[in-house]
Amino acid sequence: MIARGDSVMRVEELTSRNPRMQECLKRALVAARSDVPLLLLGETGTGKTLLARAIHESSRRSVRAFVSFNAAAMSETLLESQLFGHERGAFTGADHALRGKFDVADGGTLFLDEIADMSPLAQAKILRAVEYGEFERLGSEVVRRADVRVVSASNVSLRERIRQGLFREDLYQRLNGLTLVIPPLRERREDLPALIAWELQHWSGRLGRTVSAIDPDALDRLMEHEWPGNLRELDHTIQAMVLLAEGETIRLDDVHFEGEAPAATQQGSPPPPSLHPGGGELLLSAAVDRHVQHVYQIAGRNQHRAARLLGISRTTLFRRLRRVVQE
Repeated sequence: MIARGDSVMRVEELTSRNPRMQECLKRALVAARSDVPLLLLGETGTGKTLLARAIHESSRRSVRAFVSFNAAAMSETLLESQLFGHERGAFTGADHALRGKFDVADGGTLFLDEIADMSPLAQAKILRAVEYGEFERLGSEVVRRADVRVVSASNVSLRERIRQGLFREDLYQRLNGLTLVIPPLRERREDLPALIAWELQHWSGRLGRTVSAIDPDALDRLMEHEWPGNLRELDHTIQAMVLLAEGETIRLDDVHFEGEAPAATQQGSPPPPSLHPGGGELLLSAAVDRHVQHVYQIAGRNQHRAARLLGISRTTLFRRLRRVVQE
């Protein structure tokens, strides 16, 4: 899984039960062993920055800086100044010299996010820096060099931007040594139980709370949500749940998605029926077991199909099903 948090993780530490995500991580590990420029594609909030950082940490460049830069919504002068630096007096307000991101990332990794929104001038300047490793600070004619591994990211199709005349084909070819596509969270639901458990543990510790269990109805609602904001939305949602929970157990009333009323109070309607007869509190590990049982029922009690849907082996499926029966 790719989860948010303060800890720095290597690619080897990221896991997933989804075949597409597993393939993405496999390619990322191979890419980490080279200096090939990478292009990460995925919707907003899927974890492109986190994967870029993990690739850096698994590479030989991990001893040097990882520098992240968002290229969107910035004037050409400011973008050029931020990327390549400037000399004192280069423009109004430049009262001191500034090292640019390329300079700071020398020997390390430069992560360029939202590159599809860069201006044509910025694209031309980045092309030179990527192609030749050369750049000039604003207000200076001195050519500087930097050994930088570039990882870029976009949440839209660069091919479509090229077709529209909004992105340079030659820059795309330079940045796209290898493309990694991160699937959205709604397409890898088998990762949700582990991600939810990780986030609950993380935010419980960060916020000084003792949340240690989750009600089955609350888990069902989280599992059924489409997560349009992907991991970022999951992170914010779990943080709010832990913060507002009245006890040690996450209840259905604690689950609230942005722009929605809490599930149990929407228009005075009763909460949706539980998929787990009998209700009761579940420890996080037990909540995962209950989810496995639910998928097993959906799969028509076919172990092979259920294991494939969950992305686990039949042995693991059998062990979890047996634990539920013994409860």
